[in-house]
Amino acid sequence: MEIKEKKMLTARKAEDFSEWYQQAIINSEFVDYSAVSGMIAFRPAAYFAWDAVRSATSKLFIESGIQDVYFPMLIPEHLLEKEQEHVEGFSPEVAWVTHTGKSKIDERLAIRPTSETIMYYSYSKWIRSWRDLPMRFNQWNSVIRWEFKHPVPLLRSREFMWNEGHTAFATKEDAEAERDVVLGIYEKVLKDYLALPGIKGRKTDKEKFAGALASFSIEHMLPNGLAIQGPDFHVDGQNFAKVFDIKFLDKDGSVKYAYQNTFAISTRELGVMIAVHGDDKGIVLPPKLALVQVVIIPIFKEQNRAKIIAAAHELSKALSGIRVFIDETDAYSPGWKFNEWELKGVPVRIEIGEKEVSGDSITVARRDTLEKMSIKKQEAREKLLALLEDIHVNLYKRALERLSKSIHKVSTMKEFKELIESRSGFAQAPWCGKVECEDKIKEETGAKATNMPFDVQGEAEGKKCVYCGSDAIAIVNFAKSY
Repeated sequence: MEIKEKKMLTARKAEDFSEWYQQAIINSEFVDYSAVSGMIAFRPAAYFAWDAVRSATSKLFIESGIQDVYFPMLIPEHLLEKEQEHVEGFSPEVAWVTHTGKSKIDERLAIRPTSETIMYYSYSKWIRSWRDLPMRFNQWNSVIRWEFKHPVPLLRSREFMWNEGHTAFATKEDAEAERDVVLGIYEKVLKDYLALPGIKGRKTDKEKFAGALASFSIEHMLPNGLAIQGPDFHVDGQNFAKVFDIKFLDKDGSVKYAYQNTFAISTRELGVMIAVHGDDKGIVLPPKLALVQVVIIPIFKEQNRAKIIAAAHELSKALSGIRVFIDETDAYSPGWKFNEWELKGVPVRIEIGEKEVSGDSITVARRDTLEKMSIKKQEAREKLLALLEDIHVNLYKRALERLSKSIHKVSTMKEFKELIESRSGFAQAPWCGKVECEDKIKEETGAKATNMPFDVQGEAEGKKCVYCGSDAIAIVNFAKSY
């Protein structure tokens, strides 16, 4: 039998985050590189985690009245060209289908970078009357964006999976009311499944989505001091409706254009999850996203192997409702297995040897703290369910504390530059609203506006812009970012 080489992480998270991340995400067998540059293979653990996120989000969407649909992945070039601002935002990223076999096709087909154009072609046919509204559709798919040179698995991949919410309403007020509903769903999924906090806020006009009137996001901070955008929501107003002729006969007999929104959460969140929760032993999975929640490792010699493995299976049967795997191979030592499952991030490990078989307790280790404990066999299911919940709560609490400590209020450019140079997190600063100041800040520091957090906007009154000294109209989180 071939013995696998022990896949230790040689990089330390605090010393070389980039190398640590690459090792952790690959060596843990979460994802792997593929034959196409910038595109990754999702291994079972990763796809299970994404499917759990997708299922949880979809359930909340459906409960709020959003329905699932699916549209083609290929978009005729003339549809992309119908919305010039949209094309300007995405044209560098588009991959094109130009041939079938050796024959050139009549019109180039874009492999979707996003689906507004292909979906709104249909919306213009389906929406005729105020009775057809609201139309609140969502699709789960993958998209391709090819513009960047240095892909990072999950965090910045040329192909990624996500949801695309595309909704249409009869009134501006109804459309804008959807923002808090959708961002609330995303925030709940991030907290309850990925154990991730984030900062909700509005994007500056410079950073908003191409074609939107306003964009809103949930932002994360990675351990290397770089910010990364999470789920987002875009108020599109009537921009796309006018381009694609999405109009309806209203109750008063007048013809009006629909008001639209778009929103998304992507597989990038899995990368953020690993970056935030992982340690020098490997990745750490929140229990709800773990394909294996509890791994049982029998510790045996040849003479007692059958007895101990039988005890492991008996325990597994008692743990109904928990995803359990028994590692009963005899090719590796118990210590090798301990390291292997810690690397994979499995939330709980149970050790069963002669002592556990003959006694009334089992030995349990939790992945988040590496703490070991004994629990009574007859209480195993109840205690493990509680332990899994406690692990999730602890992961979220730790992540929230780190995020809170990464936000630094600054009022001068000296403080701003020192903060950004130190890669300590967000520089939270007053801003006058002028694009010129935003551009100069990025030019001089490399930091861009991530968003304007909802919870601190009241603090702008009486403050001066960190760059020009004019009256501030908003508080902005700035950071270098992916």
